[in-house]
Amino acid sequence: MKTIPKLIVYLLFTILVLTQIYPLFWLLTYSLKTNEEILGSSFFALPHAPMWQNYKDAYSFGHYLQYLSNSVVVTGITLLTVILISSMVAYAISRFQWRYGQLVTLIFLIGMMIPLQATLLPLMIIFKNIHILNTRLSLIIPYIAFSTPISVFILSGFMKGIPHEIEESAFMDGASIYRIFRSIIIPISVPPVMTVCILTFITIWNEYILAATFISSEKLKTLPFGIYTFVSQFSVNYGAIGAFLVLGALPVIVVYFILSDKITKGMVAGAVKG
Repeated sequence: MKTIPKLIVYLLFTILVLTQIYPLFWLLTYSLKTNEEILGSSFFALPHAPMWQNYKDAYSFGHYLQYLSNSVVVTGITLLTVILISSMVAYAISRFQWRYGQLVTLIFLIGMMIPLQATLLPLMIIFKNIHILNTRLSLIIPYIAFSTPISVFILSGFMKGIPHEIEESAFMDGASIYRIFRSIIIPISVPPVMTVCILTFITIWNEYILAATFISSEKLKTLPFGIYTFVSQFSVNYGAIGAFLVLGALPVIVVYFILSDKITKGMVAGAVKG
C-alpha cells in the first residue's frame, strides 16, 4: 500500500517535468523547420530536414551579438547594483534596532505591489526632462527599482536567522560594521544572494515592456527586439524567429542549470530562518 502514494508522486513529477521540457523541445524543433512546415499540417511534427540556415539568419540578420552585448551590459550593471543595495538594506533592517526600521521595511513591501505598467508614463516624462531617455540608464534605473524590493525581502528573511553571537564576537575583536558585513554576513548569505542573482537575471534578460518604451535607438536594443528583424510587411520568417528565441534563451538556461542548486538552498534557507 505504501507504493501507491509513491507512484502518485512519481506520476505527478513526471507530468510536471514533461510540461516544462516539452515547450523547450517544441521550440527547438520549431526553429529547424521551414515556413511551409510551420504553417502546414505538420505543425507539431519533427522537421523533415533540419533547417540550420535559420540559425545562420538569426545570428547574422538578427544582430544577435549586438543585442546580446546590450543585454549583458544592462543586466550585469543592474545585477551588481541590486545585490549591493539589497544586501545593505537587508542587513540594516534585519540586524539593527532603529526607529524607522519597520517603516523602511513597509516601503520595500509596498514597492513589490506597484505594477510596472503604472509607472511607464511618469517615468517617460521624468527621463525626458532629465535627458536620459533612449539611453541605457533609462533601463537600468527602473530595473534596479523593481528588482530591489523582492531582493531585500529574500535577503532579510535569511539574515534574521544569523546568530547575533557571530557579530558580537567580531565587535569584541575590533571589527567595524562594514568589516562584519563584508567578511561575515555576505559569505554566510551566499545561497540567498545566488537566488537573487538568478531571479533578477531571468527577469531583466527577458524584459520587453520598459525596453520597448524607453529605447528607440537600434544600437541600444536588447535581445527581445531581435525577433522583429524577421517580420516585414508582407512576410515573416518563422523559423528564424524560433532560432533567435533559442539563442536568446540559451544563456538563461545555462546560468540556471549552473546555479539551480543555489536557488533551492537560498529559498529554503530564507523560508526556514526567516
